[in-house]
Amino acid sequence: MWQAVYVELKDQGFEMVAVAFDTAGTAAVEARIRCADLQDRPPVLARLMGWSDDLWARQAPPTYPCLIDEGHVVAELYNMRNVPQAVWLDEQGRIVRPVESAGTYDMVPHMNRETFEVPDAAAAHGLEVRNNYVDALRDWVKNGAASRYALPPEEVRRRMQGPKADDVIAANHVRLGRYLYSRGRLERAKHHFNEAVRLCPESWNYRRQSMMLDPERVGELNGGPDFFAAFDAHRHLPYYPEADLDKTGG
Repeated sequence: MWQAVYVELKDQGFEMVAVAFDTAGTAAVEARIRCADLQDRPPVLARLMGWSDDLWARQAPPTYPCLIDEGHVVAELYNMRNVPQAVWLDEQGRIVRPVESAGTYDMVPHMNRETFEVPDAAAAHGLEVRNNYVDALRDWVKNGAASRYALPPEEVRRRMQGPKADDVIAANHVRLGRYLYSRGRLERAKHHFNEAVRLCPESWNYRRQSMMLDPERVGELNGGPDFFAAFDAHRHLPYYPEADLDKTGG
C-alpha cells in the first residue's frame, strides 16, 4: 500500500525509504519486503490496517529503497519505539515532522485475536486515521514548507524527546545483545535484550527482539501468545499513539 502512495507522489520530488529493525537481518525480513502473496492477502487485513479500498487495490512490491538495520541505528537516532513509525525530512535534511505513528491506529484492543476481525466502528476510525495521515503527506509534498503539516523548528524541538538515563543504559544492553547474538550466544543475548525491555518497557522494538531471536521464530510475525500477553500487561503504555496532525505550532 505504501508502494501505491510512493507511485502517486514520486514524480513530485518525493522519496520514501523503509527501514526494518531486526537483529536477525535478512533472514528475518527479506520475505516480508519482497513478498509474493500480495494478491492473496485477505481483505480483513485492509480493515485491520486502515487502508482504503483504492490503495489496497493498488498494492504492489516496493520499488523504493528497503533497508535492513540490524543495529537499530535509525531507531536510536530518531527515538523510534515501534513500527511502523515515520520521520519527515526536507530537501536540506532537516526534520519537518519528528517520529510519529505513520497513520497507524491501535487495533489490538478491538480485534478478534484468532480471526483478526475488527468491529465496524474501529475499522472506520482506523480508515480515518490512515486517510488523514496520507492526505497530510500529500499536502506536504505539494506545498513543501508552506504546508500546515510542515512543523516550524521550535515545534519540532518541542515534540522531540532526548534520551533518559534508562534509555542510554537500555541501548547499551541492546548493543551487547546484538554482539552476543552475532557470536552465537543466544541465551546471553536474550538476557541483555530483556534487560533493555525492563529499562525501557515502552520500546516495542526492543520487546520484539527479545521474543524473536530463537532460530525457529526468525522471520515470523510477532503476533503469538507472548506478544498478546505483553500487550495486555502494558495497556497503560501507548502502542500506536495517533499522529498529532492538528497542532502545527504556528
